[in-house]
Formats: sequence, structure tokens, C-alpha cells
Amino acid sequence: MCGIACYIDKANGNRAAVGSTIFEMLNALAVRGPDSAGVALYGPISDAMLLRVKLGEHADAGNNSAFEKRGIEVADSVSTLAKVRKVSTTGEYLRLELDFDGDPRALEQQIQRVDDQVEVVSMGRSLEIVKQVGSPENLNNTYHLADFVGSHGIGHTRLSTESRIDLSHSQPFWAHGSPDLAIVHNGHITNYLNMRRQYEQKGVRFYTENDSEIIGVYLGQQITNGLSLEEAMRASLNDFDGSFCYLAATPDTVGFAKDRFGLKPLVYVETDAFVAVATEEISIRAAFEGFFEVKEAPVNEVKIWQL
Repeated sequence: MCGIACYIDKANGNRAAVGSTIFEMLNALAVRGPDSAGVALYGPISDAMLLRVKLGEHADAGNNSAFEKRGIEVADSVSTLAKVRKVSTTGEYLRLELDFDGDPRALEQQIQRVDDQVEVVSMGRSLEIVKQVGSPENLNNTYHLADFVGSHGIGHTRLSTESRIDLSHSQPFWAHGSPDLAIVHNGHITNYLNMRRQYEQKGVRFYTENDSEIIGVYLGQQITNGLSLEEAMRASLNDFDGSFCYLAATPDTVGFAKDRFGLKPLVYVETDAFVAVATEEISIRAAFEGFFEVKEAPVNEVKIWQL
């Protein structure tokens, strides 16, 4: 019952109003997922490594001082591996801009040694993820999505069916260790536990009990093994069991995958100006004016757009 959405601007390069468009699409899907909302937005490629780090749950006046202290500890810890350019804290998140060309996993591990409440929510030179318990409206009020400009983005509204409601279990997920790769998912991966055990035996860490997390892990591993994102997504149709639709994005590629059963809804439209994908047509109509044909995503199919 979750809602997923994607927007690709084809007319304005990397200076499109991606944040406001994804927000409008998610707002129309809010009834499908009242528990949490989140976005993965792609801006111009930066020469800095951009990180969003969760400092804890539910930032408020009662724990702001603890969050600020924890943020300082994280920045100090990072400085042993990278040059820190910028540091800022909003809500539950520390945002870092770093000069860093090393191993992303080593950087992530260094950060998460600071406290068991700390989690790297996104890492990359284009990607920034923000997610929060509550509605898309709450997310926009806190993080000002409407101000974000870029080339494309994906978003999610969540109805929890199998795991707890908190920031970590909210979507999107990034593929830990694979910068700039993010996913959103509606449905169930029914062989999730078997796949998770196999990855854990190889030393992969999981951060939630959410079956959606396996998608980012899987795609990241497949790409590391030499596949393109499209090839990895096509392989997932055979390797994942269940009924699902998901979106995956990198700085230059966006796509959807829909399983062989086709029980989860997904529609899309492509014009000369934009591409939009969503769980329901109302999401696309809420964000875009004019006449265009909305198509149902084919069953057992992957469709890719290259930027």
C-alpha cells in the first residue's frame, strides 16, 4: 500500500525544480502511506562527497543539545579520514561536505563508531536523501524540498506492514557502500530473509528489518560485480520472489522494475519535457498540467531512462 514516485526533467539540465515536483507527487500519494515520507534527490555533480547522517530519532527541543554534541563528534571523527568543508544540522540530520576519495565503507564505518544512534542515510556526489516519520507536508516543512534543484529524484510514502515506524525504516534506501545509488519500493520481497542471511555471511550489514533494504544491497553488489544498473535490475526479476514494483536511481540512470505477477500498480508518462512514474495516476496529474498519455507499466519488465 506504499506510494512510490519518480520525476526526470528532460528540459532544464540539472537546474529543474525537482524538489517541489517530487513533493507534489508524494503529497497526492500521502493517503497510501501515512507513516513516513522520503525523497532521494539528484543535484549537479559536486567535487565534494555529500553525506546525510542520522543523529537519532525525532529531533525536538528536548534532545537538540544531544544531537548537536553528537554532530560535532561525527565531524571530528570524519576529519581523521577526510577534509571537512561544510557542516550543518537540520532536524535529525547532520549534513557534511567532504574532500574524500577513499573507500566509502571505511568512511561509513568511521562515522557509525561514534554512537549506535548514528547512521549514514546517504552518500554521494549528487545524491541527497531526507526522510522522516509523518507526511510529505511535514517533510517539506522541515527540509524545504521545494527549494531543491537538480535533474531527477525518487520518493516514497510508507504504510508499515512488517517493521517498525522510524526514520531508519523509512524510504528511500541508499545502497550502503555504493555512493549515489538509491531505491524506493512498494510490495514484498518474500525471499528477503534467505537473501539477507546469504549477504550477512559475506559480511554485509543490514540496518533495518525492512525487506526493501535488500534491493539496494542486491543492486549495489551486482554493479560491483560488473553489471550495469539495467542489467542488475533485469536480473532481480528472477532473483526476487514476491509481488513488487521498485524504482532505482543513480546520477545518470533511472528505472523501474515490475514483477511477473503484476499485482502492484505502477504507471508512467514520457514527454519531450519530462518523465514521471508513480503508483497512481493521480500523483502525476497533481504535478503536471496539460494533455499526455499515462501508461501502465508492463508486467515482468524493466524500463530505463539514461540522462
